[in-house]
Amino acid sequence: MSEVSATLSLRAAVYQHLILDTALAALLGGAHVYDEPPRAAAAPYVALGGVETRDLSGDAAPVEEHLFALEVVSREGGLAEALKIADRLVRRLDGAALSPEGHSLASLAWRFTDSGRAADNGRRRATVSFRAVTEPL
Repeated sequence: MSEVSATLSLRAAVYQHLILDTALAALLGGAHVYDEPPRAAAAPYVALGGVETRDLSGDAAPVEEHLFALEVVSREGGLAEALKIADRLVRRLDGAALSPEGHSLASLAWRFTDSGRAADNGRRRATVSFRAVTEPL
């Protein structure tokens, strides 16, 4: 069994995959993908959101399911920018063959996108949710 947390390893693999995407960087105006955005981060940017991990192990092998989200924050008054970025995240990650350290990625699939107004700053946001299944190497 791997000594590296599947959740942390998956987050790192997702982050690396996103910061290498030139089309995403063009939409964001740079490699503005954060684990935790700086307090004064200028929009637009993508932040790795929460992860819900559960054990799906059966008799054959240990398996974990990870439900995770990516948060898009947009500077525009309309949703167009946030939704363009969200669409790029889906295109980049849905079915991607990532290699999380110490684990095998059995599947990575887009679940849904939710969008609307950010809480208190007038910005727009989109939350893009994914499901991943990992097995230790």
